[in-house]
Amino acid sequence: MAASMIKSDGRLSLAMERTGQWVFSQDIPTDVVVAVGEANFPLHKFLLVAKSNYIRKLILESKEADLARIDLSDIPGGPEIFEKAAKFCYGVNFEITVHNVAPLRCAAEYLQMTDKYCDGNLAGRTEDFLSQVALNSLSGAVVVLKSCESLLSLAENLQIVQRCVDVASSKACSEANVPSRSPPNWWTEDLSILDISFFGRIVSAMKLRGAKTLTIASAIITYAERSLRDLVRDQSGGGTKSSDLCDSDVRIWQRELLESIVALFPADKASIPINFLCCLLRTAIFLMASSSCKNELEKRISAILEHVTVDDLMVLSFTYDGERLLELDSVRRIISGFVEKEKSVAVFNGGNFKDVCSTATQRVAKTVDAYLGEIASYGELSIPRFNGIANLVPKGARKVDDDLYRAIDIYLKAHPNLDEIEREKVCSAMDPLKLSYEARVHASQNKRLPVQIVVHALYYDQLKLRSGADPGRELQSATAMRTQLQADASLIKENEALRTELMKMKMYISDLQKNQQGTSSKSGGSRRPSAFFSSVSKTLGKLNPFRHGSKDTSNIDDAVEVAKPRRRRFSIS
Repeated sequence: MAASMIKSDGRLSLAMERTGQWVFSQDIPTDVVVAVGEANFPLHKFLLVAKSNYIRKLILESKEADLARIDLSDIPGGPEIFEKAAKFCYGVNFEITVHNVAPLRCAAEYLQMTDKYCDGNLAGRTEDFLSQVALNSLSGAVVVLKSCESLLSLAENLQIVQRCVDVASSKACSEANVPSRSPPNWWTEDLSILDISFFGRIVSAMKLRGAKTLTIASAIITYAERSLRDLVRDQSGGGTKSSDLCDSDVRIWQRELLESIVALFPADKASIPINFLCCLLRTAIFLMASSSCKNELEKRISAILEHVTVDDLMVLSFTYDGERLLELDSVRRIISGFVEKEKSVAVFNGGNFKDVCSTATQRVAKTVDAYLGEIASYGELSIPRFNGIANLVPKGARKVDDDLYRAIDIYLKAHPNLDEIEREKVCSAMDPLKLSYEARVHASQNKRLPVQIVVHALYYDQLKLRSGADPGRELQSATAMRTQLQADASLIKENEALRTELMKMKMYISDLQKNQQGTSSKSGGSRRPSAFFSSVSKTLGKLNPFRHGSKDTSNIDDAVEVAKPRRRRFSIS
């Protein structure tokens, strides 16, 4: 700030020095001082009145007999532009350029230096330069438009802004179709120097002229990367930590700028690359942008999620400084939106989304599993958040669950203090029957997995080996195998219950035999329970599916009915 003030003071003193040279060279002494801000210009009334109708009116309408001081602090362009207007009144040559033509035109209008008041006046000269030089090229129109940012109201009234917008949009469309020089998108760099309001007007004008969506997208991307360089292009966050407040003037300006950029997006959701959208969404999260801004970005990412990479999703997961993992709510909404879109497409086409998933869904499933493997090692990632993302992908989208198993294994390794129930929750997103042979071998030896998963992996291969199948191939129907496993587990439980009941009966009969020893009638009665015990044992032996040393339940006779032994009350008189 101090440096800019020193620079401004230097320019002002230099301008005053030059003004003094051509003013005091006159033989007639000055009779009026024109104040523009802090600068004072000693000048001659008759020369100013000859060109400026505004100054003439001030002198005529003044209550002072001899007006010696005039305040023109609100003149467009400030002291530097007034100096050039005064030179014009004195007939001193100066150069009109694309940088000063708009302020000079506004100053001429302010001072009423028009051709109606005096032929060949400053207003006419600046209009000729605008039409013949400045507005003949895209670069010239953009520079003139840039200089209008501080002259907005008067420049709008004089149609300078609108003329610049029309020329810039027309030239930009022409350059996009037939580039006049390289690189082909040089014009996007020129537009990026403008204020967002002027840039938005040019983009809107280009849309009305029928510009292609990719052309509009190219201009918007370049503008965002240049205006939000530290957040989008460099992705450094400007050295700001996530713990810092985002309510500074710079961050507020960046937030408003980002929301304005997103509002300019073309209607075609596929026109903006997904990696750029992910960068903008991370920026929106960091700047605490409005919900409508973030929702628009999330919907656009969901629409083209099949093109996403693991790096793109990682951009959405961490703060700029990388010091913490984000809440991942945006990631979940993006994946959920994509899945809902694919379901709608499947229903519209008359298909079954559960049985057959599109190639895009399968590609997204593979990317999501790889993404989970990348974030699984972070300790702040909770089980619900991990499973919440894993379960969003339809089961049918994964041909094999090897990538998901890898992510689960990394998560269990990074969280060694989980108990058995928590580890089962982590593994609930995975189907052990959809692991490849190599993954099942690894799982059977993985001590981090819960026992249930290990048993499934071992039992799966045992059944395949005993049925003569190749262990390296997958079964045609994972559903049938899962049903068989559940049936076998049910039989095992029933068998264990019967065995427990049998042991209770044996203990009860043994107690009876001890109490009834010594009497012949009691010894005779003891044979009946023995006979009953033998009958029950034979029945259970027939029911036991593992009596031949195999767990294959396909040979169980369905006609066998198992009658549960009744409890008998034995009374001893």
